[in-house]
Amino acid sequence: MRSWLPLCLLGGFVVATVFGPNASVDAAEIRLVSSKEAKSDEAKESDDIRTIEKNIVEYTNRERQRRGMRPLKLDVKLIDSARDHAQWMASRRSLQHTKRPVGENIAMGQRSSKEAVNDWMNSKGHRANILNPSYTRIGAAAYKTKDGTIFWCQQFLF
Repeated sequence: MRSWLPLCLLGGFVVATVFGPNASVDAAEIRLVSSKEAKSDEAKESDDIRTIEKNIVEYTNRERQRRGMRPLKLDVKLIDSARDHAQWMASRRSLQHTKRPVGENIAMGQRSSKEAVNDWMNSKGHRANILNPSYTRIGAAAYKTKDGTIFWCQQFLF
């Protein structure tokens, strides 16, 4: 049995390692970019990911502010936790909530952060998390699989 481990998102492409049955790397299935692309994409990678995460938080806070609520503040630990969980879901192709003690919204397949937040707002339970007045902190992440499916995660704490 082989496992797919996404390593990072580069300009819309996932660099991934495929492990064979003996946990060795199958080099033929590592997706790479040219060295010229890599230079520009290295800087762009963190910017793209940060932009997506920032957008999730921005759209979430807009929904809260429309209702007279205070915006949520970014929490570095929640960002790390959301990133870990989005990667975990993507690598297993499984939409499943974390066992960590956080409020959480997850989604799969939306093409943009705006679409993900819109879908959450159209779901009673997810909307309740976004609009929970007790939450003060947020972390958000998105992880794209090799076939282009995006797994989304936002986590909340008091």
